Amino acid sequence: MRKYGNKMNYLEFRDEFFEIGCFNTHQVYAAHPEFDKNNLTRWTKQRLLIKLRQGYYAFPEYLSHRDFSLYISNRIYKPSYISLHTALAFYGMIPEAVVQITAVSSLKTTEFDNDFGTYSYKKMREDLIFGYDLKPFGERTIKFATPEKALLDLLYLYPFYNTPEEMEELRLDEDYMQDDLNIEQLTEYSEKFGSKALDKRMKIMMNTYGL
Repeated sequence: MRKYGNKMNYLEFRDEFFEIGCFNTHQVYAAHPEFDKNNLTRWTKQRLLIKLRQGYYAFPEYLSHRDFSLYISNRIYKPSYISLHTALAFYGMIPEAVVQITAVSSLKTTEFDNDFGTYSYKKMREDLIFGYDLKPFGERTIKFATPEKALLDLLYLYPFYNTPEEMEELRLDEDYMQDDLNIEQLTEYSEKFGSKALDKRMKIMMNTYGL
């Protein structure tokens, strides 16, 4: 049983775990019960590993991989899926670039900072964790809200969007809203929320953008 006690054995460790992309200590100990956790601390200080949050790591080579930062979001806080501002920007529904990677989860609201970015998670009722696709990412997938669900998640979790003026501040792309938004799916999803406040905000949004 290898314990990976020196830098040469780091290369063996890297060969074994690199393709996983983002891994946690449970995976390491499952493969190597006698693994010395001090190695992870040392390799992180040496910049051979990047700590994503407690117990989760990635290799620095992935910093240059496009969309890997999105893939990490699902992995380091489960269950969760990317939604809200990140999803709206991804679909071109809002104009500005989003600094944080935003997601929703049935777990508590929290935030993590690491070399890949800032990860913000908003708590959602467990029965409202739906309305996402599995977008391909190489041989992996990323859980990503549909445009309609991302919009509803935003209106549900950010109650200050309750006037036409505030709705205009969202600067939703009018062409997308008119041509690409699936109103039938939006209505179907909104009914599952069972929220009169959300229904009111959705009507304000639809009137504001002429839907």
